[in-house]
Amino acid sequence: MQVQPYLMFDGRGEEAIEFYRRALGAEVQMLMRFKDCPEPEHRPSPETENKVMHASLRIGESTVMLSDGRCQGQPLNFQGFSLTITASDEAEADRLFNALADGGEVQMPLAKTFFSPRFGVVADRFGVSWMVIVAA
Repeated sequence: MQVQPYLMFDGRGEEAIEFYRRALGAEVQMLMRFKDCPEPEHRPSPETENKVMHASLRIGESTVMLSDGRCQGQPLNFQGFSLTITASDEAEADRLFNALADGGEVQMPLAKTFFSPRFGVVADRFGVSWMVIVAA
């Protein structure tokens, strides 16, 4: 069994994909736009035909899926969870944390803790919370 996060970006999916490519080295494994859907009833509107219906990104050894959802222009509201990245060393943790913080908000600066030589929490520019940690 696998549990994989599926993030809804309400019209900002393409922007999120490009951001995660730059910040995390994400690789697009699959991308389907609404216009490519064989069932027209699943297309939100003609204005959204080029929006992301489904995408699958490979980030390190993990898969993160995303969509633009219904594209209703609602503010993004990611609450109650964080995605965690385990960096191989402190330098990588610094690089990943800083890349995710670009346009985002640091919630807990990277620092040494009792459980890790480097740990911090940042909400990226979309409001997705990320915990960056170096294994002890």
